[in-house]
Amino acid sequence: MQYSEVMMRFAGRHNLEEFGEKTLKHLYDGDFDLDKAESFKQFYRRIESELLNHDVIIHNNYTRWFKEAKLTDADVRHFIIQFSVFSNQFLIAQLQKMINAHTIEAMRSSKEILANEIGVLFNDKQNSLDNDSASGLGDITGSIEGGTFHFRSAHFELLARLGERLSLKFEDLGRREHGTPSTLFFCDELIRLYGSSDYATSEAASFAVEHWAAAGFWKELINGLTHYRDNKKLELPLTFFTWHDRLEDNHARHTKEELEEYYFTHEVDEDLFIDKANEMLDGVYAFWQGLDGDRQRLH
Repeated sequence: MQYSEVMMRFAGRHNLEEFGEKTLKHLYDGDFDLDKAESFKQFYRRIESELLNHDVIIHNNYTRWFKEAKLTDADVRHFIIQFSVFSNQFLIAQLQKMINAHTIEAMRSSKEILANEIGVLFNDKQNSLDNDSASGLGDITGSIEGGTFHFRSAHFELLARLGERLSLKFEDLGRREHGTPSTLFFCDELIRLYGSSDYATSEAASFAVEHWAAAGFWKELINGLTHYRDNKKLELPLTFFTWHDRLEDNHARHTKEELEEYYFTHEVDEDLFIDKANEMLDGVYAFWQGLDGDRQRLH
């Protein structure tokens, strides 16, 4: 009998079918406490009812409007400016998360994200960067270990090249001075929570950010920008958005498994986790609510 079949039978005997393959293997091999499995299932039920129903995940008015709207030049320019501020300021939060890491593995994980943000390709792919196709950013999985750095692969530069097609100059993008109060609140909450020196807070915020990022809003933005591009007959490079959409689709498959590993290897304060994760999602939601109010004033 194959090892996978043995594990599936093990899962059936112990009612563990909802766990990911890695977690199941650890449980089967005795690395994780089997008695803790039921506690995790109850914890995850709380997450579903107290966190994953947050408005920014299930009811984002701005991205729903953006998906179907007949966007004006002013709509798109304002959106790109604010998103560029968030994207650029995120580097500070990610650097702080790396500095505050509690293990070498966590530090390396944060370095992976930070290095990729500033232009290091995953898996050292030597794709052409002469255009703005998503393939020019390499794979969405793998490691930056031994990867190649390209200025043009930096995520902010992708937004800057898109901004050029909208008559936005480099100096119009990314700086705090261009952020609205709601955008800056979001950026500061990322630094406070996602980049926190308190490990439990940082992990809760990370889970919240990953789950928000995998909730489908990228596709809504791509849909709206594609309609705008086609209606205006513009050459508008959407690589920043299409690549992140692919990346987050991949991350979505691993988010719960990462939470499982965290739960089985740490003593988790469940109330604190849910509270801090909700604080992070409140910060994210403030960003989108700000954009939603701005677009109503523009119209």
